[in-house]
Amino acid sequence: MHRITPDQPHALFNTAATRRIEHAATAALPPHTLMQRAGWAVAQLAQALAPHARTVWIACGPGNNGGDGLEAAMHLQRNGRRVVVTWLGHPDRAPADAKASWQRAQAAGVQWADAAPDDLSPQDLCIDALLGIGVSSAADASKPTRQPDKRLRACLDALQRSPCPVLAVDQPSGLDADTGQYAAGLAPDAGRPHHHPMPARHTLSLLTLKPGLFTAAGRDAAGQVWLDDLGVRPEHEPPNAWLTGPASATPRAHASHKGSYGDVAVVGGEGLAERGMGMGGAALLAASAALHSGAGRVLVALLDHGHLQLDQQQPELMLRRFDALDLEHLTVVCGCGGGQAIGGVLADVITRSAQLVLDADALNTIAPNAALQALVVARSQHGLPTVLTPHPLEAARLLGLTTAEVQADRLNAAQQLAAQFNCVAVLKGSGTVIAAPERIPAINPTGNARLATAGTGDVLAGMVGAHMATGASALRAASDAVYAHGLAADAWPEETALTASELARRVRG
Repeated sequence: MHRITPDQPHALFNTAATRRIEHAATAALPPHTLMQRAGWAVAQLAQALAPHARTVWIACGPGNNGGDGLEAAMHLQRNGRRVVVTWLGHPDRAPADAKASWQRAQAAGVQWADAAPDDLSPQDLCIDALLGIGVSSAADASKPTRQPDKRLRACLDALQRSPCPVLAVDQPSGLDADTGQYAAGLAPDAGRPHHHPMPARHTLSLLTLKPGLFTAAGRDAAGQVWLDDLGVRPEHEPPNAWLTGPASATPRAHASHKGSYGDVAVVGGEGLAERGMGMGGAALLAASAALHSGAGRVLVALLDHGHLQLDQQQPELMLRRFDALDLEHLTVVCGCGGGQAIGGVLADVITRSAQLVLDADALNTIAPNAALQALVVARSQHGLPTVLTPHPLEAARLLGLTTAEVQADRLNAAQQLAAQFNCVAVLKGSGTVIAAPERIPAINPTGNARLATAGTGDVLAGMVGAHMATGASALRAASDAVYAHGLAADAWPEETALTASELARRVRG
């Protein structure tokens, strides 16, 4: 068993792949072996997380996830804990392994109850073994939405309101292991009060790590993720996604110069003359990030900002007229704060740029324009690398979907974008997804809610451009930039507000 941290990559397996791995292992091992291993692992982690717990409440579902909880209950009871179990199953209807674990828990003397104990304290522990990976968030219009029964709903609510830490077995109950979204009727009730501060959440993923733990609602639901592979190696099952790790450090040669690390040009920043709302700051943020991420030179073409000749805060940035840019030899970051003005230069940028990052208003301009979309696709036919960096709403516009549809399956949405535009797609959000045509997608493990402030997306776009300019492939540049962007937020001083301008200065190439 080990704790999942962002310092190395990890293979991710969806529900179907995990079930194949489980079935193969079950066929090769004596009956009940996997459940015994799972219950032991849960009990061991429970004792490590709450060494001073007087009471452990375990909510067990009717299936094998509940069986894992019952097996853990037996171990914890034998170890001297007061174990209270709410089991939603019945011996006559339980799967064979779960029934065997129920018998072992019964023999150990665990206490059975219809609800959580009233006397749980912050030092105690709740274990969620209700549903595991047995739910899906995919909507099926042909089937009515099934609401959970009252006992299940009561257990879910009790876990949400728990005054003590919660350990989920394999998956937080109700969360889709593939998408990181909650199944209908199983999401936490937002109207219910939360204790403050919120008790810690932990998830012990069994056999494999699942993508849904690391994107969309999964990161908040899962909390700290742990993995126990139960002694099973998925040797013949390829991963469905990767959790990215840090880039390998490449020292710069002493005998190098600014030309060794490429030129980034930022095109954007609509002026006040267009709509009475200047957006030059977005372009300057992207440029600052490119500069601090290691680009050799950074040029800035602000649209309709003829009066601005120097950024006095960052004199290293070289302002240019757009028509003076040698696009064929530049890595161009286009769209940050571009507004409507970006439409006048976008076809030229797409057609001519040696390497290209399209963000913000560039994406909004491309979305309804089939001719511009065709130009983006044509870039790959000429060997010209392209990266798209949409947030969910921009991705929805590009795909002709709603934002909810994009968020319902972020991995799939990112892969659709990559395939449709034949480029690298970076779908931003909690657990940013990076996808490329015919490649296994990746989920980024770094970053936090501090990034939910204006301008941080512009910073990321500039970082991607800098990584491309210094020689990384489009996919590597996107992955490394997203990781570094989130890592800077994770290392942010607790007492200091994160602003995009300061973030741009703290990133590293």
